Amino acid sequence: MSALSLHSPEADQGREGGALLAAAAARTARVILSKERPIRLALACLAARGHLLIEDIPGVGKTTLAHALARILGLSHQRIQFTSDLLPADILGTSIYDRASGSFEFLPGPVFAQVVLADEINRATPKTQSALLEAMEEHQVTQDGETRPLPEPFFVIATQNPIRQIGTFPLPESQLDRFLMRIELGYPSPEAERELLRGSDRRELLDHITPIGDANGLLELQRAVPRVHASNALVDYVQAIIAYTRGATQYELGLSPRAGLGLLRVARAWALIEGRDHVVPEDLQAVLPGVVGHRLTRTGEQGGADSADELAAKLMREVPIP
Repeated sequence: MSALSLHSPEADQGREGGALLAAAAARTARVILSKERPIRLALACLAARGHLLIEDIPGVGKTTLAHALARILGLSHQRIQFTSDLLPADILGTSIYDRASGSFEFLPGPVFAQVVLADEINRATPKTQSALLEAMEEHQVTQDGETRPLPEPFFVIATQNPIRQIGTFPLPESQLDRFLMRIELGYPSPEAERELLRGSDRRELLDHITPIGDANGLLELQRAVPRVHASNALVDYVQAIIAYTRGATQYELGLSPRAGLGLLRVARAWALIEGRDHVVPEDLQAVLPGVVGHRLTRTGEQGGADSADELAAKLMREVPIP
């Protein structure tokens, strides 16, 4: 039985939120062709208050997708190009001495935006990567002994190239765990690629995007996500998946409680996109690859990991639905 009455204000907000997500997905699909599932996963991640990591080879539209999501949702955004010489102060901001006032004035960095596009995050050094840790977890920045809140809502949408490429620094586990989901785009289908070759440049299309929402609308949507009903049996399913990863010898570390909470949140958001006010096991399975793919590592792995889809498929085979 659903937790939301069919005529309750909460149910109305849920339906409106699901319609907003579906409309945002459809509009984004006009820019990023033949990638409906990754687009929906990205929107579910943002609705669940999560940070998103997009990993793939250069040139498949990672940065374009991040820009499109920010513009369609009507959010302020800043892009940071991560390089090996980028410093933490280039992200967080710095204090400048003002002779007129005889005091230091803080100049906020690009992290003070509702959406931060961290482009090629793994090209920066670990020290610079870690500058985002507090911002991602606490939605605040501490600089020069003073804590400053970040705008709400606040998301980091990061892109990274495969770690086997020259000039990349692997993200530490503590940083990876801050990302609720990791997704891949892959090559377009032949039909979509032909349309790309014959059509307008994707960057030009971004300039003509009309927002369909704003920050307040997204905050309302985020408040509706926890009200999507998850039955006790579904919570049992989440717990069974977590327990399996902790007991299986093929994984170095099992899923953390944070991963379990995130999995349930994003499954609720996926249910909203699908137009439901309750979560079914298929919602959980749809988002499972994005949540577990960057958190589970095979024991004794020397390179060549299972893909996120392979990891999720194994979990779905080994853990029955209650």
